[in-house]
Amino acid sequence: MPKNKRRRFAPVALGAGVLGAVLLSLSLTGTMSGFVASITNSTNTAATGALVMQEQNSGATVTCLSTDGGTVSTNAATCATINKFGGSTTMTPGNTVTTPITIKNIGTVAATTFTLTPGATCTQTNSGTQNGTAADLCAKMNVVITSGATTVFSGTLASLAGAAPAAFTMPTAPAAGVSVPFSFAVTLASTAGNSYQGLQASLPLTWAFSS
Repeated sequence: MPKNKRRRFAPVALGAGVLGAVLLSLSLTGTMSGFVASITNSTNTAATGALVMQEQNSGATVTCLSTDGGTVSTNAATCATINKFGGSTTMTPGNTVTTPITIKNIGTVAATTFTLTPGATCTQTNSGTQNGTAADLCAKMNVVITSGATTVFSGTLASLAGAAPAAFTMPTAPAAGVSVPFSFAVTLASTAGNSYQGLQASLPLTWAFSS
C-alpha cells in the first residue's frame, strides 16, 4: 500500500476510536456528571386550634367550662352553679344584688365574635311558703349588665327576655388566654308592694364564642 494512503487512514481510525469511547461512557453513566442541589421538606403539617370558654365567679371558687357537657366536639355545656342574678331570697323593694363574673377564652385561637343571648321567657315561681299574688315579678326586677365601662343591657328581666332570640354583641371578643369581666346588678323596683313577696324570677342566659 502506498505511504500517503496509510497516513490518511490513521487519523480517521483514531477519531472513530475516541467517539466510540465517549459513546460507551455515556451508555454506562446515563448522563454527563455535574453539580446537583436539592431540598426535601420533611415536615409539612396543618393543625386546627381550639375555642374553649371558661366562666368563673368573682372569687374563682366556681368554674364552668364549655367542654363540661362532654368534649370539645360538643363544646356546649349548662352551668347551674353560677347565678348571674345573685340567688338572693330576701330582696326587698329598692334592694340591689350585684354579681361579678369573668368569661375567659382558654382555647388556642382568638374569638372573632362574643355574644350573650337571653332566654325567650322570664319565668316566675313561688319562693318559700309565703307567696304574694302578683303575676309580673319579671317586670319589677331590673337588671343592668356591664363590662367595664360599657353597659351591655339595662332594663327589666321581662324586656331582656323579650329581646330573644336576638343576641347582644359583647364589647370585646377575647383572644386566646384573655378574660372579659362582667357585672350583673339586679334591683327589685321600689314600687313593688306586698303582693310581690315570696316570689322568684328566672331567666336563662347563653354566652357564645365563634371564630
